[in-house]
Amino acid sequence: MNALVEVINLTKIYEKKKIALDHMNLTIPRGKIIGLLGPNGSGKTTLIKLMNGLLEATEGEVLMNGHRPGPQTKNWISYLPERTYFHNNMRVDELIRFFCDFYQDFRPERARQMLSNLNISENAKLKTLSKGTKEKVQLIMVMSREAQLYVLDEPIAGVDPAARDYILRTIITNYNENATVLLSTHLISDIEKVLDEVIFIRNGRVILQDTVENIRECRGKSVDAYFREVFAC
Repeated sequence: MNALVEVINLTKIYEKKKIALDHMNLTIPRGKIIGLLGPNGSGKTTLIKLMNGLLEATEGEVLMNGHRPGPQTKNWISYLPERTYFHNNMRVDELIRFFCDFYQDFRPERARQMLSNLNISENAKLKTLSKGTKEKVQLIMVMSREAQLYVLDEPIAGVDPAARDYILRTIITNYNENATVLLSTHLISDIEKVLDEVIFIRNGRVILQDTVENIRECRGKSVDAYFREVFAC
């Protein structure tokens, strides 16, 4: 079965009857780097939280390998939230030990190599690091797992352009060919070169799912240009 995640009639309504997801249907295949793209308020983060079991659906369901979100699926998903969640008083080496204890698939040697590549000391406390460096550390922890699905919410938003290239290289070289990376971002032009597919969502619904190659060939434009056209009004 090529489907890794199936989203079936998924609906999420918050208080005051705000509809975040509106009977969404979506299939996420294995072995792809996929851009989850849409304007603010389109439902990207809500979808990501539902996939990770952090919210409960109002209606419908999301399945990973046929399972609803729970302890089993948490072992398969490596999640990078939009905001840094590590405690500022922790040292980097303490984070490595924490991830080793918490995730059986965590590879500390991979994390240490990436930290070394960025000249980030394992003895450094997070509170001494810049915002951008903290985000790099968090990404390194997430990408050092042998997950089936990496869900990255705005992984390059807070770093400089030079660091973005390193982060993108980290993403594409640190997951196995059967895993999928789902990458939500507003910086489409920066990530387009690593994407296999894109999903456009608006008002809680999927309005397009296509390969990057097909968009370029059939639309005659980049994903970034086509996104601007679709969401111009």
